[in-house]
Amino acid sequence: MPAYNAEQTLQQTYDEIPMDLVDEVILVDDRSKDNTAEKAREVGVNQVIVHDRNKGYGGNQKTCYRAALESGGDIVVMLHPDYQYTPKLLEAMIYPIANGLFPVMLGSRILGKGALKGGMPLYKYIANRFLTLFQNIMMGQKLAEYHTGYRAFSREILESLPLEENSDDFVFDNEMLAQITFAGFTIGEVTCPTKYFPEASSINFSRSSKYGLGVLRVSISYFFNRLGLVKSRIFNLKTGKKLQISHKQPV
Repeated sequence: MPAYNAEQTLQQTYDEIPMDLVDEVILVDDRSKDNTAEKAREVGVNQVIVHDRNKGYGGNQKTCYRAALESGGDIVVMLHPDYQYTPKLLEAMIYPIANGLFPVMLGSRILGKGALKGGMPLYKYIANRFLTLFQNIMMGQKLAEYHTGYRAFSREILESLPLEENSDDFVFDNEMLAQITFAGFTIGEVTCPTKYFPEASSINFSRSSKYGLGVLRVSISYFFNRLGLVKSRIFNLKTGKKLQISHKQPV
């Protein structure tokens, strides 16, 4: 769980996690201004990590994945603790990975018709559709969306990609999917309802615009790297910096 100011929604999210399917819940608090870390310990999160400074959404995920690998996880699910995505879909997310169908699963808000009904702002929906179309064309894919925060990965994915080369900001998500497709891995999707409400985290129009420009940049970079015309560090699968883990089980 990459967390930032999630105190008010953490309990709801945690209570819906199917614990019979989960070995360990890890929360990384990106220097929240509320009592997210204390709340996480209170509800029973197995491992709570608090950054000494705010590292950004991408930087938070790097810590999350590093901790999950060090804990011995074979399948790692990123679940936002803001209750925007339901934990009740965990089984559908991990089953295809556990059975060797896909190494990556996304919970797509767009496959069904629930995005706008769930409160997604119209401008975000339109931007989502435009960016996804552009990315599918540039990257030769047919994904319903690239911008969901509900994701599940096999251990192989997290160990083989140069994730340390990615941004510490929101575009990290997009860079990671671009790396996955560049490496030749396949991606599965399941329909996921979503909820937008005041307590759920969401970036404003300015940050959304910055993210959108970053997505365009990543897609164009992918296209030219695939043609061999440029060589970007995030697509250098052989020498790019991977997550550094200790391989020690936590005490």
